[in-house]
Amino acid sequence: MTHLRQAYGGQAHHQSTRSSVLVIVLVTIVFTSMALVALIEQASNDLLVESRAAAARRLRQEAYSALEVTLATLQNFIQADSGLHHPAEGWGDPLGFAGWTPRDGCTAEVTLADESAKIPLSRVDATTLVNLFQSWQMAPADAQRLADALLGWMRKDYVPASGQPTDYDQLAIPYGVPGRSMRSFSELAAIDDARDVFYDDQGRPNDLWRRFAATFSIYNYSQVNLNAASADVLTALGFTDPAQQQRVADYLAGTGAYVSKGPQWFNSANDANTVLGSGTLPPMAGTQIRALRVNIVMHEGRGEFRLTAVVSPTGGASIVSTTATSGTAAASDTTTAGAGTSNAATPAVAPVTPALRLNYPFTLLEIQENAEMSPAPPAA
Repeated sequence: MTHLRQAYGGQAHHQSTRSSVLVIVLVTIVFTSMALVALIEQASNDLLVESRAAAARRLRQEAYSALEVTLATLQNFIQADSGLHHPAEGWGDPLGFAGWTPRDGCTAEVTLADESAKIPLSRVDATTLVNLFQSWQMAPADAQRLADALLGWMRKDYVPASGQPTDYDQLAIPYGVPGRSMRSFSELAAIDDARDVFYDDQGRPNDLWRRFAATFSIYNYSQVNLNAASADVLTALGFTDPAQQQRVADYLAGTGAYVSKGPQWFNSANDANTVLGSGTLPPMAGTQIRALRVNIVMHEGRGEFRLTAVVSPTGGASIVSTTATSGTAAASDTTTAGAGTSNAATPAVAPVTPALRLNYPFTLLEIQENAEMSPAPPAA
């Protein structure tokens, strides 16, 4: 019996030891498997990030190639037609005109928007602002107060017609007015009265903010291109008659009374006068593009790269300097081209960057990569 107990006890001890070893092995396998899964997931993430970065670099190169082709196409039309007037001239699809396509697997989308179809804030006056704001159904007193607030921010020694002084130096965080034209529409958030008009209760830009940004430009140029001017821009320039605005729209689109002639564009002030019936155009009204916004979107599979640039033909537009000046269109309000290079970050509204001179006869006023596209302004 004693021998049997010893034998049984030894066997039980051996089985217990073997079971413990099996448990340890299983636990080790579990932890090893978990570590391996985590390592594979991390490696997959690293590979995905690197793959996306490599794809972005490839798409970036293609986007800048598309920009080069676009500018070359535009320059051909400038030389042939003594300037750019309207996409109906044939440059609306610059890549198609040049017969350029990106490498296999990529697609390119290019859209062009006439920045100079807006009114330059560096040259706007109180009458223009008041007339426009009143057309937005503002009371005359409110329109004058808002115009005073904007011009008081942008003009050194401006005397407001409403007689209301600003108290920026009395705020919890005091600041002074810059005394120069706005370089970003985000400055509206810092301007008395404008802040209440252009932002909602949550501090977000509202429809009037988008409408204002679609009507005015932060760049400086001498004339607005009537070929792409919106109804708000025409109203601000003094063309308040709806019949005038409709004639312009019909002439450009080839509809209404001009349906038999098809889409047309203004090549000169005489062309515009004939359609508008105004006799003499205001000095700020023109028929050429002074600044053009080029939007390029490259696609490759699920990858996307966006490039936005604002370019100006020779003598067309310039950026606003930081020098505070008085008056509405003094020469020292602007800076000359060719000051250096910069890639803008991605704020809600990009600040004006130093102008970059290209090999083509264009000045690069602004450039952004993968910036969020601004929503379309509400209909007037």
